[in-house]
Amino acid sequence: MPQAETPDTGVGPLTRLRWWTELPLIVLVYLSYSAGRLLGRGDASTAVDHGLALLRAEKLLHINAEHPLNRLFTREAWLGVPADFWYASLHYLVTPAILVWLFRRRKQYYRAARTWLMTSTFLGLIGFTLVPTCPPRLLSAQHGFVDTMAQYSSYGWWGGAASAPRGLGAMTNQYAAMPSLHVGWALWCGVMLWRHGGSRWARAAAVLYPLTTAIVVMGTANHYLLDAVAGIAVMGVGLLLARPVTRAADALRARLLPSASPVASPAADAPSDVSGTVDSPVVSGGCQTSTGERIPRQRLSRPGQEAEPGASPADAGDGAAAAAR
Repeated sequence: MPQAETPDTGVGPLTRLRWWTELPLIVLVYLSYSAGRLLGRGDASTAVDHGLALLRAEKLLHINAEHPLNRLFTREAWLGVPADFWYASLHYLVTPAILVWLFRRRKQYYRAARTWLMTSTFLGLIGFTLVPTCPPRLLSAQHGFVDTMAQYSSYGWWGGAASAPRGLGAMTNQYAAMPSLHVGWALWCGVMLWRHGGSRWARAAAVLYPLTTAIVVMGTANHYLLDAVAGIAVMGVGLLLARPVTRAADALRARLLPSASPVASPAADAPSDVSGTVDSPVVSGGCQTSTGERIPRQRLSRPGQEAEPGASPADAGDGAAAAAR
């Protein structure tokens, strides 16, 4: 029978995944993400310098799209309020939802997708630590940005200090703008929906979700355009490193855990007769036989003719004897 098709991951056979081992792993990644943002707090003046350097580079290249978007979101509440909800919520809802969906419905792709996401996240944490960057909303007013999260904070559950819940703004690193993992994670979600969604609606969402997220992070003055580009680049590097990381994890598991016994082949365990011929099990539907297996009532044909279906060698011998008589 044809074998079930499995994706070519390039990392060996698929391992059995259990939700009770995956859930703590995902929680660990999220805690590392949150802790890394806190530990990566840099000097405010250095973060402002990095933010202004990005802004100058964008103006030089005429790509500072965050200015017109922020003015639009500031002027039009019907755009600004939903954008703030989008920024403050979907980042933490859509990504876990797609992870759960992959685990339940597309399990053969889950491990590679999860490793890609985790690797890229850790690369982003390195960026937060090495390049603390002040987002546009925290620059002085002379640079022309308005913090829409603070402007519309009365509409949502977040506070005026950050996208964190009210009273918890001090627990976030507000200088973790480079790279934008909001855009990076949204891109990952889009790729998963495009590749494994299987419908036109899924493919439409695969395009609209990351594109809208990129517009939202700039319009709310939380990121520069170059932050979004850096988020995409981080996901690209994470994708390139996903297979080596998986191989390294497999090698570490092989060292730490006892080796599993090799699976014996069916022929090795099958009973055999004294002549050494392996007695094969009965096959389904009579559509396949093994070497040496006899089919009742099979007749062998005369020289130059094919055997009749269902004839046995014994019947063929009777036919030969009758011809001799």
